[in-house]
Amino acid sequence: MEYSPGSTTQLQPEVMPFKSLKSRKSKKSKNDPHTKQPSSEIKESQAENMTQLLDVTIAGISAVQTVVPSDLAKGVLGTIASILITVKSVIKNKSDFRAIVKKCETIGEILKRATKDTTDDNLPGYLAHALSELNSSVNDINNKVVPKKEQRWLKSFFLVTIDREQITGWEKDIDSAIKLFDTEALVNIAMKVEELPGIKMKLDELALRIDGNSASVNVLKYQPIEPPSRPSMFYGRDDLVTELTTLVVNGEHIALIGPGGMGKSSLAKAILHEPLIIDKFADRRFFVAYDDLDPSTITFETFMTHFAGALGLEITGADPLRPISTFLRSASALVILDNAETFEEASALSALEKIPPAIAKIADIRGVILILTSRSRRNATDVLWRTMDIPPLDLSSAERVFFQTYPRARCSDAEEEIKGLLRELDFHPLSINLLAHTARQNDWSPATLLQRWNNRHTAVLNPGKGKLQSLSDTMQLSLDSPSIQALGEDGRRTLAIIAFLPQGLNDNLASDLLPSLQEVDTICDVLRTQSLVYRQDNFIKVLAPIRHYVQDSLPLPDSTRLQEIRTFYYRTVQECSKEQDGHANIIISDHFNIERVVAFDLAHIPEETYRACSKFMECLTWHLPRPTTLTPAIFNVVENSSTYKLKACCLWNLGWLYDTLSQHTIAMKFCEAAGALYLATGNHEMVAECVTYCADTYRCQGRFIQSQQLLEGFQRSESWEYLSEPTKDEVWHFLDRARMYTFTASADELFVKSSDSEDHRIGLLSKIRHWQAKLFYGGDIVQVNERLKDLLLQCTCTRVCFARRDALQGLAEVAFCEGRLSEAMDILQKIVEMFEGERSHFALWYSVSKAVVASKQEDHALARELIYKVTESSQFFEMRSAFVFLHRSYAAACIELTAGAYDKAESHFIAAIEGCDIQEHLIYKAYSKRGLGEIAFVRGDFALAARYFTETRSLCTEMGVPERHLYSCDPFYVLPDRFCGWTLFLEGQSPFANIM
Repeated sequence: MEYSPGSTTQLQPEVMPFKSLKSRKSKKSKNDPHTKQPSSEIKESQAENMTQLLDVTIAGISAVQTVVPSDLAKGVLGTIASILITVKSVIKNKSDFRAIVKKCETIGEILKRATKDTTDDNLPGYLAHALSELNSSVNDINNKVVPKKEQRWLKSFFLVTIDREQITGWEKDIDSAIKLFDTEALVNIAMKVEELPGIKMKLDELALRIDGNSASVNVLKYQPIEPPSRPSMFYGRDDLVTELTTLVVNGEHIALIGPGGMGKSSLAKAILHEPLIIDKFADRRFFVAYDDLDPSTITFETFMTHFAGALGLEITGADPLRPISTFLRSASALVILDNAETFEEASALSALEKIPPAIAKIADIRGVILILTSRSRRNATDVLWRTMDIPPLDLSSAERVFFQTYPRARCSDAEEEIKGLLRELDFHPLSINLLAHTARQNDWSPATLLQRWNNRHTAVLNPGKGKLQSLSDTMQLSLDSPSIQALGEDGRRTLAIIAFLPQGLNDNLASDLLPSLQEVDTICDVLRTQSLVYRQDNFIKVLAPIRHYVQDSLPLPDSTRLQEIRTFYYRTVQECSKEQDGHANIIISDHFNIERVVAFDLAHIPEETYRACSKFMECLTWHLPRPTTLTPAIFNVVENSSTYKLKACCLWNLGWLYDTLSQHTIAMKFCEAAGALYLATGNHEMVAECVTYCADTYRCQGRFIQSQQLLEGFQRSESWEYLSEPTKDEVWHFLDRARMYTFTASADELFVKSSDSEDHRIGLLSKIRHWQAKLFYGGDIVQVNERLKDLLLQCTCTRVCFARRDALQGLAEVAFCEGRLSEAMDILQKIVEMFEGERSHFALWYSVSKAVVASKQEDHALARELIYKVTESSQFFEMRSAFVFLHRSYAAACIELTAGAYDKAESHFIAAIEGCDIQEHLIYKAYSKRGLGEIAFVRGDFALAARYFTETRSLCTEMGVPERHLYSCDPFYVLPDRFCGWTLFLEGQSPFANIM
């Protein structure tokens, strides 16, 4: 016969039978007034019977204790025996313990049966829990009963009486523990029922019978629940799924944190279906969804009801955690708490007090792993979570998601623009999915989609209702959370500011930027806790979809906060200098934010903004040269006479910024626009600055005719008469620099008018250039050398450092032409040392020249070492290095050509030509075309050589340089005499006589 919960038939012990009490006649209550009170003999007989019952029960418990294999069960039985022995020897009202003694009989029977062939090491989870609860109950009783021995001794061995109400309480505690064994058995049977063919159990009837025995026991029904399926469109998370799966298998509790629409729930569902997860947890993979609940109304009971329902349980009673814990203890389980921010943000005090401890208790159950997904970081504190911030998709995965839903865009002309749009969305999964579905549902062409986005922004991302169909709905869920609502208007204002600033709010400068918002740090912490913002590189940022939503839905930053930001940034800009100090560091760290404020102000208060804008351009030029989005904002401001000068200054500094970036054509456009405004204000000196800048840029590009024409035209303009003499001298100086290459004047005429300038710098530079021209035009080289040495001695102050550079360069060229190559190398090294540091691009330029001289010395190894060292130091087309790149590419080609490495030389010549096309640079293009012609000539391909030489001749014509003087002003780059194809071509000699 087996023990059946609630049965009136007791299992008889095999070791020592308990004496059954069922045969005893029942007696009426002594409180019944119609009942005759027992005589003293009867009382003595009852006491004797109770003592015998205790003896038999103690003996039976002791016998069972010797045979049960579980140490925990032995301990429980030993404690029970101790209680009964104390009752027998000390307690006066022994008969009041009759019910407890009966329950002890039952405990002995249950433990003998339940723990048969089971040690503590292999106890099922549910049984271990039940034993633990029983052990706790009997220990509590023992701790109250055993001290009665001491009381009896103190009272000279008189028996001690225990209050009947206390005994009744102990009866209930033991009864609850016994019923727990019933509940544990029910749960275990329910979980195994589908594994036992042919067995049908009436669980509801059994549960009701248990409930009928004790109102405090929870009713439990079990119905297996299938976990949600794996998302059908799930890309770009393979590595993350693998990482998280490994953590789960290794027993880590995980908190997946991120803003709405980041794919946290999809990620959790994917983990549920990983093979390693299925192997470990089988059908005990549970997904508890809380997204349909309102944080303002959720209670502990609703939390537990949802939890139990996802496990397949239906429970009632005062303690819903107990049956859930019992169920989870029976075997390993993975439980996902989805949208945990719902209960983490609960308003009810009972929920805030009870839910986190309940989660902690569940997390402590052996074999149970929790994963929660949440927008909030207010996760249960007593759980050791492995927090994982969910990143956006990568570009490839974002494209797969988008084009899978909206394949029409893949083969369109707008494919690249679509990819740009995905980047603009920060690869936010929900936004990409909504965008693709909206385009497909409306049958938009890619061009229409782009137009709709440009016009409507986040309105395009609201095709339906609910957080999975509308960006607005999912964002509003976060904004409506109690934590955000508790911040009041300051919370929304701060979020609007963070969205307004493209870099977000500098965490280190927050209190300086927003001094009136004293709780800004706390507000940012709450916003981050709710995943509305995130921290990156000391900035509080928002994802692009959130930024778009906030900008479309919330007001702009209020005027007070905006004025505070403006004041701080503009003060920093005005106090910034060329020195790398704290102000410069703020420019470098917050440059996009400053740019945003300036652009906003140019559109609203331009007259008050021009000065800050102009100085900001200077700051970027000094400390962080980069293209700026302020260009259209500056040009779009409506001009009036009061702003001409201010706008001209902005454009002038903008031009210098782009000159620093080697974007010379764009820089000239800005300078021309600035010159027109300066002319309108009568500032002819600045008009001259703009003209000479453009003219010298033409000269640097090898466009000598254009440079000459521009300056000669300016000399005939109205402004010429208003210029100071030093400014006129400077114009003449730049004009002669262009004329020197075209050989349209004699060397004696060049740089004469500017040599006696009142401006010492211009005068000194002009004298040096005059003698360089003498060298280039074939003058007396000895005299040139002497005069340059004399002029070098005059270059003693910092203001004329460029004059010193030109004098040294002239002396190096003289030494080179005279064959004193080592001396030329030494002189060039002096120039390199002059510019190491602040003007490193000049140092790189003259290092290239040293490599060319080393090549002429036939030290090809040194030449290559020097040229490739320059390659490592110079970044292509950054700062002023575009011309350095062209210079280096052509020099590398010359070095390889001189060394006979024609394939390498050809590659470098081609790279130089490509760079020249980008920079609109003619002179190095002409040099490189001639070099390719020489290689073709050496290889015997005279037709190809003639084609290259013809292109070289055309370039000479375009530049205004006589063909035979192509290298006259650049002696370092004259090719060795053995490369004679160009000379033969110009002379029409064989093999070009017939080809031409």
